[in-house]
Amino acid sequence: MRILVVEDQEKIAEFTRKGLEESGFTVELCLDGDSAFELATTREFDAIVLDIMLPGKDGLSILRGLRKRAIATPVILLTARNELNERIEGFDLGADDYLTKPFFVEELVARLQALIRRSGGQAGKTILQVGDLSLDVMKRQAHRCGKEIELSQREFSLLEYLIRSPGRVFSRSQISQHVWNTHFDTGTNMVDVAVARLRKKVDEGFETPLIETVRGVGYRMREV
Repeated sequence: MRILVVEDQEKIAEFTRKGLEESGFTVELCLDGDSAFELATTREFDAIVLDIMLPGKDGLSILRGLRKRAIATPVILLTARNELNERIEGFDLGADDYLTKPFFVEELVARLQALIRRSGGQAGKTILQVGDLSLDVMKRQAHRCGKEIELSQREFSLLEYLIRSPGRVFSRSQISQHVWNTHFDTGTNMVDVAVARLRKKVDEGFETPLIETVRGVGYRMREV
């Protein structure tokens, strides 16, 4: 799952990023409101962790702008203040949850997981299934025909990205951005190598291959 963290205090931002990445999230970090708004309106995220007090656009302005554009990405607001009126305003603007600083990363992780589950649809599922392949997002476990598949963190993130949208073709650029949090470099075969390794673990020895190459476009999870 890909999370946008918007926090202008670098120590808090890095601490949050580290904790979320250790829990299996892919994190995009942003330190100011203007850049955060551009990211949130041009890229796909499963959730946004949004500080209210920011340089440039403040968090509530960002939230207001997202909801006006009908962008429904779940948002957890962060604030150093515990003021009722501010919380009410945030919820009125479309915030999904609220967390007061200082906070424990473990609590943020739990809130994010609950928030994504509540968002409903495939994006909110924690047990993902395609054919005889299943993925438990909470436990970070993958099984095919009941046999556990050992995956690295990146491999798990890549498999999760594909399995959440069976039949949808993802370009190398989309995969690179979502899984590695970086723009695709056409001079490297990083994505191709990662998919090949994942395919070996997921498909080798099974009659029906699930990870498909769409020549000239990218990769997709077979619809079964």
